[in-house]
Amino acid sequence: MTMNQYIRAIAGSFVMISLALGHYVSPYWYLFTAFVGLNLFQSAFTKWCLMEDILAKIGLAKKTE
Repeated sequence: MTMNQYIRAIAGSFVMISLALGHYVSPYWYLFTAFVGLNLFQSAFTKWCLMEDILAKIGLAKKTE
């Protein structure tokens, strides 16, 4: 998988899990959904993504410049 595919899969998983937790556990989990969305939004403009750095450090995918 490419770095882009990992980022999309992780972000999508985080959103779906936090939506389920928000529905079944506590509405405060929707804040995590918002956090993921805001990070995706800012990374579109700044070209920096924390998850990309994390994945590169653990050796899962190579960082693309």
